Amino acid sequence: MHWTNPPAHWPRLIQGGMGIAVSHWQLARAVSLRGHLGVVSGTALNTVFVRRLQDGDEDGAMRRALAACPLPNVAQILEKYFVPGGIGRGRPYKLAPMFTLDSAAELLGLTAAANFVEVCLAKEKHSGVVGINLLEKIQLPTLASLYGAMLAGVDYVLMGAGIPKAIPGILDRFAAGEKAEMRVAVEGATAEHVITLDPAALLPGGKRTLSRPKFLAIVSSSTLALTLARKSSGQVDGFVVEGATAGGHNAPPRGGTTLNERGEPIYGPRDTPDLAAIKALGLPFWLAGSQATPASLRTAEAAGAAGVQIGTAFAFCRESGLAPDIKSAALARAREGALDLRTDPRASPTGMPFKVVDLPGTVADPAVYEARTRRCDLGYLRAPFARADGSIGYRCPAETPEAYVAKGGAAADPAGRKCLCNGLLSAAGLGQRDAAGNVEPPIVTAGDDVRGIARYLQPGATDYGVDDVLQHAGV
Repeated sequence: MHWTNPPAHWPRLIQGGMGIAVSHWQLARAVSLRGHLGVVSGTALNTVFVRRLQDGDEDGAMRRALAACPLPNVAQILEKYFVPGGIGRGRPYKLAPMFTLDSAAELLGLTAAANFVEVCLAKEKHSGVVGINLLEKIQLPTLASLYGAMLAGVDYVLMGAGIPKAIPGILDRFAAGEKAEMRVAVEGATAEHVITLDPAALLPGGKRTLSRPKFLAIVSSSTLALTLARKSSGQVDGFVVEGATAGGHNAPPRGGTTLNERGEPIYGPRDTPDLAAIKALGLPFWLAGSQATPASLRTAEAAGAAGVQIGTAFAFCRESGLAPDIKSAALARAREGALDLRTDPRASPTGMPFKVVDLPGTVADPAVYEARTRRCDLGYLRAPFARADGSIGYRCPAETPEAYVAKGGAAADPAGRKCLCNGLLSAAGLGQRDAAGNVEPPIVTAGDDVRGIARYLQPGATDYGVDDVLQHAGV
């Protein structure tokens, strides 16, 4: 395999696609305007979109991008979810339906539109490159998300948290205007289950060809990179190679999990990616995880990388989608050298280790976690399973233990699990609220580098911006 373009045509810096609405369109656009690859998070974008509309879309951005969307469901979306002036304190957000193996056409159209809007705004009025980050573990929205992003001309698709072998071929088919399908893991099923999306069902009027974005797989080992390079359904264009210090979900340690005195998984030499083997695949790659320094960039390039991916530094910058009070609290602690996080092996319903920042008022506080009423009303991390009668059910270990066990889940699974769907939305200022004004407690995730985010502050400043990160990173 060989690079399809000279190295100069690849971005030197990729901004990580983080959380839910942390890497929103404003952050991605700011990074892209400065000549790098800005990336929007595609996770739960349909919910992010309808909550922005219910908050009144104060700057008009959602409606402006939606007006450019070629999908025919625009009027119905606005009629159902847009609230002029916003719904106000004490009123809960109206929920979009949850995804299933047979999601309604309305939900698929909404999801495609939401992804179109996010990418459209990130690319608005400039010629820079923009990507979208999706999680392989969240399968059911993937086809509609990809198609909507491609309608808006997304330049890159990045995906990790699993083995995304099917994605390159899906991009090929959507680019040709053809129907695509994807196999879905269903626990206990004896038959294969797939979801399909025909572009003609969302956008009638004849086959519409689209530009095929480049696909970057997020990997943690040369073995996975080799598997994807050789066995994917189409061309993998490169890799983002994440080390154990990278934020969000981490791959479990190879060879089994042993915990340290803080209850964190211990990573060893076997978990260090073999960069020489990845380089030998002949595809561009970027290093991720504590890479926001000139020395890191030089080291990455010396190892053959095209550049680096930086996430955590951007997550707490002025342009990111994290709630302002969370950014302020984190930076205040960082200035005192007191900001910490923990790689929690139990937090995520996916079963993968998940890094959680220790901040008051968040579910990192055991008292806040215990006081929260458990529920599953968004369902992005629900896992499909086959019932005894052959029908399909859905369960999540972060829902109530009683409901989870009643669906056949193991009684030990719910212990310590946190609702990432609700918590991450709340961290971006989009948390569900009840009639009493209570808001879902947030969960904040980042990489190990979060302990040092005060380094980006100018003297006397209480916040920092994209330019401060880029200057410190030496790009």
